[in-house]
Amino acid sequence: MKESIKIFSQDLKSSFKDLLPIIIVVAFFQIFIIQAMPENLTSIVIGLTIVAIGLALFIRGLELGIFPIGENLAIDFAKKGSVFWLLLFAFTIGFSTTVAEPALIAIADKASVISGGLVDAFWLRMTVAFSVGFAIALGTLRILLGHPIQYYIISGYILVVLVTFFAPKEIIGLAYDSGGVTTSTVTVPLVAALGIGLASSIKGRNPVIDGFGLIAFASLTPMIFVQVYGIIVYSMGDATSAVPLFSAGVETTKAVIELRSFSIVDMFLELLGVIKDIAPILIVIFFFQYAIIKKSVHHLPKIVVGISMVILGLYAFIVGLDMGLFPVGESIANDLTSQDNNLLIYLFGFMIGFSTTMAEPALLAIAIKVQDISEGMIKQNMLRIVVALGVAIGISLGAYRLVEGDPIHYYIIAGYSLVIILTYFAPKHIIPIAYDTGGVTTSTVTVPLVAALGIGLATNIDGRNPLIDGFGLIAFASLFPMITVMGYGIHAEYKKKQLEKVGK
Repeated sequence: MKESIKIFSQDLKSSFKDLLPIIIVVAFFQIFIIQAMPENLTSIVIGLTIVAIGLALFIRGLELGIFPIGENLAIDFAKKGSVFWLLLFAFTIGFSTTVAEPALIAIADKASVISGGLVDAFWLRMTVAFSVGFAIALGTLRILLGHPIQYYIISGYILVVLVTFFAPKEIIGLAYDSGGVTTSTVTVPLVAALGIGLASSIKGRNPVIDGFGLIAFASLTPMIFVQVYGIIVYSMGDATSAVPLFSAGVETTKAVIELRSFSIVDMFLELLGVIKDIAPILIVIFFFQYAIIKKSVHHLPKIVVGISMVILGLYAFIVGLDMGLFPVGESIANDLTSQDNNLLIYLFGFMIGFSTTMAEPALLAIAIKVQDISEGMIKQNMLRIVVALGVAIGISLGAYRLVEGDPIHYYIIAGYSLVIILTYFAPKHIIPIAYDTGGVTTSTVTVPLVAALGIGLATNIDGRNPLIDGFGLIAFASLFPMITVMGYGIHAEYKKKQLEKVGK
């Protein structure tokens, strides 16, 4: 018991350290830029404390429950030798987790409202969920075949760019964003565990090179599928008859992040909501474990405790964000758009991008796994800093694009071209990790804040269309970490060779 308390206290200390950048950013803008203290300061402090507790519970739960069961399932499937059941499991995990993803539901609802109903929220979610299921299955097949990941990813990016030239402009930003909201806080660790477990159990596979990359597939395919969906919808429907409800779209965005009263009933319903989001994942896992693999789960009580900690941690995390971070983040974004100083908007985008990414649970989970699998060669803190820097650059550049009114696809095409070029120079072990970081940066913390910033800017700037210009910031936040991580890998490899020359 004493050992458990000691471990949890260390996790709690780390969580507060992870939240420190967000606190510094918010305090800086409130004191020096807005020059006013937020009205709900007590609520903010309490909320951030709850977030820290939630993060600590979540990470400990992953270590106890999600990582072990995911890796054991992958190993059991490899031993079973049935490609069909393995691919079906991969597809089902991808589909079931994406359908229930809260960030996707929020984005789909906003897209439906802003497009005046032309984009149907349900069918958009189905399209994205099917694409993610397909992606996880394809990524699993790649591990089985032992193909280099870059051939698949580069082909996918080329296809994204080609489809963009045929897709209606109203769907492009939404399609790019949908690639960033599919990888949830729970899906990422489970999918990573599946890939690493599979690569570890197949002879000739390297867990670092072959085990990562599934998340990259899940971030890429929705961009293709949603653009194709948009081509079909806008060719069959009458775009001129759809009334874009811009103000309603902004209210929908604000509804995601506004401060709510937290009665006992509300808190219970919130907990049930988290359980409902995680339930499809658990149903799929235990169905395949008992009905297909036909084996009992090793250390079941420990696994159950771990899953319970994940649920409670994620619940506390969401409640804390609603109480503390989102209201103040939204008010700062609104104040900045009214100050007529674009540099402040870019600075806020950079700083909030960096600070929220450092606190992103999905990235933290992946970074821990990367350090473990690479045997300490890639440090988790350094990886998180490099990824956070990429998100910061991406959001600030995306905000600049929005303010200037430039078409999004020119920026995205240039970004993907740079990713393709860097792929040829980056060390092999860093490429799959870099691709995966694009999907783990846009999750629980980042998506609502970034979506609110994008639609808020598009609504308050003359000549901007919230449907065309408001979406797309999430795509920037997903793209640039791939560039910074590969750049970091190239630099580290260069320094290593320089040291080897000196040693000789």
